[in-house]
Amino acid sequence: MSIALPFKISVLVFVQNNFNEHLLIRRNKAPNKGCWSPIGGKLEMHQGESPYECARRETKEEIGLSLVDSDLHCFGYISEKSYEGTGHWLMFLFDCKKKIQKLPEKIDEGTFAFFSRSEIESLSIPKTDRMLLWPYFDKCSDSFVGIRANCAPSGNLELVEELELPHPKSTV
Repeated sequence: MSIALPFKISVLVFVQNNFNEHLLIRRNKAPNKGCWSPIGGKLEMHQGESPYECARRETKEEIGLSLVDSDLHCFGYISEKSYEGTGHWLMFLFDCKKKIQKLPEKIDEGTFAFFSRSEIESLSIPKTDRMLLWPYFDKCSDSFVGIRANCAPSGNLELVEELELPHPKSTV
């Protein structure tokens, strides 16, 4: 039986520089306070905002990078049940095709830094990011995957891959 908790829809945007280092934010706020994570935020559902619109808005607000839909590749979703025991989340995952040249300035939500993929393994990142988010980025960032995760604090992390689609081949 699932727990009656608030349900939130969000996006995470994976941004890199010209050296293929990942831009991460060390969060000043919950969820994941004190941890490093990709940029992103919650959909403005009352406005009917789509995941692509949210990804563009959050990228502009957090790092000043203007995007169009073709600058983004939605490579999957993760549905997290009972994350940190405080809510259920549906996160859309986006790979940003547009590279950034310099480190963004600090914002209220946290500070930024670039990390190589191997350096991320030694950072303070959420357990679900270590076990779920980054391995699926490595495996599926050029395709599409759907994942369901039961994150109940009282139990083991349970993962179900709901969907995996290969990236369509270009016919050009």
